[in-house]
Amino acid sequence: MSLNINSKYRDDSNSWVVELSGELDVSCADDLKKELDSNIEKKFSDVKVDMSNLQYIDSTGIGVIVGAMKKLKSGDKDITILEAKDNVKKIFKITGLDQIIRMEG
Repeated sequence: MSLNINSKYRDDSNSWVVELSGELDVSCADDLKKELDSNIEKKFSDVKVDMSNLQYIDSTGIGVIVGAMKKLKSGDKDITILEAKDNVKKIFKITGLDQIIRMEG
């Protein structure tokens, strides 16, 4: 399975909403990195990553999320994970990232 990425800027929340579906692993993590970097360059603001349709994430995918978080925090912005499935949440919990990355839903 591949990764589908849909990004849009939301004026009402002054944030990028990035919807992911499929699987985020080593084969496609660079695609997400490019998308996030491009969004941040266009308009530096908070990022909300909707993972409601993400089936799987590996350590490379986690690394992309952490990289984006560091870039955003340097400018006083934040990243939020929305509606992650239990198996995806589990990876964030195992790594302790659920303590430093906001997770909703």
